[in-house]
Amino acid sequence: MARQIPALPQSFAPGTHSVFSDQSGFFSLDSSVPGLSKVILNKLNMKGYGEYRAAGGSQTKTTTFRSQKEMFEKMEDSYKLCANCEKRSDQLPNAQALKRCVRCLNAYYCSKECQKADWSKHKKFCSELRLVAVDRVVEWLVFKGDLPFPTDKWSKPQSEVKCWDDWLAMQGDLTPRLDPILTGTNMKDLWTNAGRPRPEEDDLKQSLWRVSSEFLSRPLTIAWGFRLFGLNPYSRPLTIHLVGAGHTETMGARLTDYDELNRMFPGHQGLEVVMVGPELVQGPIVRPPLRAFGPRQRVYISAYKGLYHQFWEDLVEKEEAAKPDLVVGFHPGFDASQGLDQGWLPTLLLLRDYEIPALFTALSETEMTYSLQILLELEMDLKGSGQNPFASLKPEVLGSCPNTPAVYCNSHYFSFQGLLETAEFEEPED
Repeated sequence: MARQIPALPQSFAPGTHSVFSDQSGFFSLDSSVPGLSKVILNKLNMKGYGEYRAAGGSQTKTTTFRSQKEMFEKMEDSYKLCANCEKRSDQLPNAQALKRCVRCLNAYYCSKECQKADWSKHKKFCSELRLVAVDRVVEWLVFKGDLPFPTDKWSKPQSEVKCWDDWLAMQGDLTPRLDPILTGTNMKDLWTNAGRPRPEEDDLKQSLWRVSSEFLSRPLTIAWGFRLFGLNPYSRPLTIHLVGAGHTETMGARLTDYDELNRMFPGHQGLEVVMVGPELVQGPIVRPPLRAFGPRQRVYISAYKGLYHQFWEDLVEKEEAAKPDLVVGFHPGFDASQGLDQGWLPTLLLLRDYEIPALFTALSETEMTYSLQILLELEMDLKGSGQNPFASLKPEVLGSCPNTPAVYCNSHYFSFQGLLETAEFEEPED
């Protein structure tokens, strides 16, 4: 086995504890500006993510802001950074000097000179940044319970639903499901409190779909893994281990989050999704995993807080948790870890040596490419890679400057299983 992991460029490494995208607004905070997530928490006088999560719902006892409007204002303050010179408001003589681009309402500038100097770059991204700004508000409806909108039982087998267009065609007209959200009190209150002009109804409909696509991307990506490895939930119960789970997957998580698999495979033999990760957020899903087969025709979600190889030693080897039929990781970011040997390496070697089918996703083709390089160094048997047909459609921006191409959760995938077989040649006789 190769002894070294190739070094990665510092400009690409977001850090082992960065938050790529969670559902309550921490969009790539630490990878965009180091320490930005802590800045927001400090501005809100919050001690941690638990209090921040409470702000998304009706619980306000543990928070110190006077209203949701004040919370949005303070969050917006923490996003303010001149897109050209990268100065923050506290670095300027006039703290009120930063003004938003009137088109996208996302990029900030400290002066007209900076805005003019940046326009040649910004004009390429302005329209997409507007979508990012709208989605940043709309995604709070996930915590209000309005999203994701209800979906129907699949009328076609999984093999015939190959992309989002197929899924949408099967669901039919979404208007009756989206209109109550558009006209609801929660939507009205969000835009009143966010301090932004409310977009047109068609723009809001598209945003509702983009935010929902990120949510639905997870169960559909798991099903994509079933297809790649020939796993059939109709023939036997299946156990899926979701490794590297953190704030993105577990903040505000509900026991019904993966019920799209029920609608996809009606009458299945039972599915269990076990979320494993050191940064799990406490909630109803944090309960012991099943020791054997899950309940038929249901998706059972459980969770373990810790690293995957620890979970394996503590529960799987002791037969207190079922062995996985598939392991899935949603853009785990091990390609950017400078401490791979202390974090992901034991997990990757465990997956390889036990020959467990695994499907991981990445935020971009670049991230996927770096991940594949590491897996090749570990002599993994790569089964496939490419664009995920069920990637999130919600754009997100990485980096301190907003004028960069957007990335999308689960945009690419790569799958692997076991050790790569190498041919051995006998030495020729003299």
